[in-house]
Amino acid sequence: MLSAEPFTTRLSGPSRLTSRSAAFLAGLVLGVAAHWMPVEAQARRSDPIDQPAVEAVVPLSALPVQAQVVHRRILAGGPFRYAKDGSVFGNRERLLPRQPRGHYREYTVPTPGARDRGARRIVCGGKEMRQPETCFYTEDHYSSFQRIDPRH
Repeated sequence: MLSAEPFTTRLSGPSRLTSRSAAFLAGLVLGVAAHWMPVEAQARRSDPIDQPAVEAVVPLSALPVQAQVVHRRILAGGPFRYAKDGSVFGNRERLLPRQPRGHYREYTVPTPGARDRGARRIVCGGKEMRQPETCFYTEDHYSSFQRIDPRH
Protein backbone atom coordinates (compact mmCIF):
# COMPACT_ATOMS: atom_id res chain seq x y z
CA MET A 1 0.00 0.00 0.00
CA LEU A 2 1.39 3.45 -0.93
CA SER A 3 1.67 6.11 1.73
CA ALA A 4 1.75 9.90 1.53
CA GLU A 5 4.32 10.04 4.36
CA PRO A 6 7.90 11.06 3.56
CA PHE A 7 10.30 8.26 2.71
CA THR A 8 11.52 6.54 5.85
CA THR A 9 13.81 3.63 6.51
CA ARG A 10 13.28 1.58 9.62
CA LEU A 11 16.31 1.12 11.82
CA SER A 12 16.41 -1.07 14.90
CA GLY A 13 13.96 0.15 17.46
CA PRO A 14 11.79 3.23 17.14
CA SER A 15 14.51 5.29 15.34
CA ARG A 16 13.59 6.45 11.85
CA LEU A 17 15.75 7.91 9.12
CA THR A 18 13.79 10.44 7.11
CA SER A 19 14.81 11.75 3.71
CA ARG A 20 15.65 15.09 5.35
CA SER A 21 18.03 13.53 7.89
CA ALA A 22 19.51 11.30 5.17
CA ALA A 23 20.26 14.39 3.08
CA PHE A 24 21.84 16.05 6.12
CA LEU A 25 24.07 13.03 6.75
CA ALA A 26 25.08 12.86 3.08
CA GLY A 27 26.03 16.55 3.15
CA LEU A 28 28.02 16.04 6.32
CA VAL A 29 29.94 13.12 4.82
CA LEU A 30 30.71 15.10 1.64
CA GLY A 31 31.86 18.09 3.68
CA VAL A 32 34.24 15.96 5.72
CA ALA A 33 35.52 14.24 2.57
CA ALA A 34 36.21 17.61 0.90
CA HIS A 35 38.15 18.74 3.96
CA TRP A 36 40.44 15.71 3.74
CA MET A 37 40.78 15.87 -0.06
CA PRO A 38 44.43 15.72 -1.24
CA VAL A 39 46.00 19.14 -1.75
CA GLU A 40 46.62 18.42 -5.45
CA ALA A 41 42.90 17.84 -6.01
CA GLN A 42 42.04 21.04 -4.15
CA ALA A 43 44.52 22.95 -6.32
CA ARG A 44 42.76 21.70 -9.44
CA ARG A 45 39.45 22.97 -8.07
CA SER A 46 40.69 26.43 -7.16
CA ASP A 47 40.25 29.46 -9.34
CA PRO A 48 43.44 30.50 -11.21
CA ILE A 49 42.80 34.09 -10.11
CA ASP A 50 43.52 32.97 -6.55
CA GLN A 51 46.97 31.77 -7.55
CA PRO A 52 49.82 33.88 -6.20
CA ALA A 53 52.57 35.06 -8.46
CA VAL A 54 56.22 35.04 -7.50
CA GLU A 55 57.14 38.68 -7.88
CA ALA A 56 60.57 38.63 -6.25
CA VAL A 57 63.39 38.23 -8.77
CA VAL A 58 66.99 37.46 -7.90
CA PRO A 59 69.93 37.55 -10.32
CA LEU A 60 71.68 34.18 -10.60
CA SER A 61 74.95 35.92 -9.72
CA ALA A 62 73.45 37.08 -6.38
CA LEU A 63 72.64 33.54 -5.24
CA PRO A 64 75.03 31.56 -3.03
CA VAL A 65 77.85 29.88 -4.96
CA GLN A 66 76.33 26.46 -4.22
CA ALA A 67 73.07 27.53 -5.92
CA GLN A 68 74.96 28.75 -8.98
CA VAL A 69 76.71 25.37 -9.23
CA VAL A 70 73.40 23.49 -8.93
CA HIS A 71 71.86 25.74 -11.62
CA ARG A 72 74.73 24.91 -14.00
CA ARG A 73 74.26 21.20 -13.26
CA ILE A 74 70.54 21.48 -14.01
CA LEU A 75 71.32 22.90 -17.45
CA ALA A 76 73.95 20.17 -17.99
CA GLY A 77 71.62 17.37 -16.88
CA GLY A 78 73.70 16.51 -13.80
CA PRO A 79 75.41 14.99 -12.01
CA PHE A 80 73.50 15.73 -8.83
CA ARG A 81 74.59 15.14 -5.27
CA TYR A 82 71.30 13.86 -3.85
CA ALA A 83 69.05 11.03 -5.03
CA LYS A 84 65.92 13.22 -4.73
CA ASP A 85 67.36 15.87 -7.06
CA GLY A 86 65.24 16.09 -10.20
CA SER A 87 62.16 14.63 -8.51
CA VAL A 88 58.73 16.11 -9.14
CA PHE A 89 57.88 19.13 -7.00
CA GLY A 90 54.16 19.09 -6.16
CA ASN A 91 53.77 22.83 -5.39
CA ARG A 92 51.60 21.88 -2.40
CA GLU A 93 52.21 25.29 -0.88
CA ARG A 94 50.76 26.77 -4.09
CA LEU A 95 53.26 29.63 -4.04
CA LEU A 96 54.43 29.04 -7.61
CA PRO A 97 52.27 29.61 -10.69
CA ARG A 98 49.77 26.79 -11.17
CA GLN A 99 50.94 24.13 -13.60
CA PRO A 100 50.08 20.47 -14.26
CA ARG A 101 51.70 17.88 -11.99
CA GLY A 102 55.18 17.03 -13.21
CA HIS A 103 55.91 20.52 -14.54
CA TYR A 104 58.18 21.44 -11.62
CA ARG A 105 61.31 19.59 -10.48
CA GLU A 106 63.30 20.26 -7.33
CA TYR A 107 67.03 20.27 -6.69
CA THR A 108 68.93 20.55 -3.42
CA VAL A 109 71.29 23.47 -2.88
CA PRO A 110 73.88 22.21 -0.36
CA THR A 111 74.13 24.20 2.85
CA PRO A 112 77.66 24.36 4.30
CA GLY A 113 77.78 22.71 7.72
CA ALA A 114 74.37 21.04 7.40
CA ARG A 115 74.21 17.33 8.19
CA ASP A 116 71.16 16.79 5.99
CA ARG A 117 69.88 18.29 2.74
CA GLY A 118 69.14 21.59 4.46
CA ALA A 119 66.39 24.03 3.48
CA ARG A 120 67.73 25.51 0.26
CA ARG A 121 66.30 24.37 -3.08
CA ILE A 122 66.03 25.34 -6.71
CA VAL A 123 62.72 24.45 -8.34
CA CYS A 124 62.60 24.56 -12.14
CA GLY A 125 59.64 24.20 -14.45
CA GLY A 126 59.28 23.35 -18.09
CA LYS A 127 58.93 20.52 -20.57
CA GLU A 128 62.65 19.78 -20.78
CA MET A 129 64.60 19.30 -17.56
CA ARG A 130 67.80 20.57 -19.19
CA GLN A 131 66.06 23.62 -20.68
CA PRO A 132 63.76 24.91 -17.95
CA GLU A 133 61.37 27.71 -18.80
CA THR A 134 61.89 29.25 -15.37
CA CYS A 135 63.62 28.45 -12.08
CA PHE A 136 62.92 29.58 -8.53
CA TYR A 137 65.14 29.69 -5.46
CA THR A 138 63.99 29.08 -1.88
CA GLU A 139 66.24 29.34 1.13
CA ASP A 140 63.51 28.50 3.65
CA HIS A 141 62.23 25.12 2.41
CA TYR A 142 59.34 26.34 0.24
CA SER A 143 58.03 29.09 2.54
CA SER A 144 59.02 31.72 -0.03
CA PHE A 145 60.42 31.79 -3.55
CA GLN A 146 62.39 34.15 -5.77
CA ARG A 147 62.39 33.78 -9.55
CA ILE A 148 65.95 33.35 -10.82
CA ASP A 149 67.08 35.69 -13.58
CA PRO A 150 69.84 33.69 -15.31
CA ARG A 151 70.98 36.66 -17.43
CA HIS A 152 72.62 38.43 -14.51
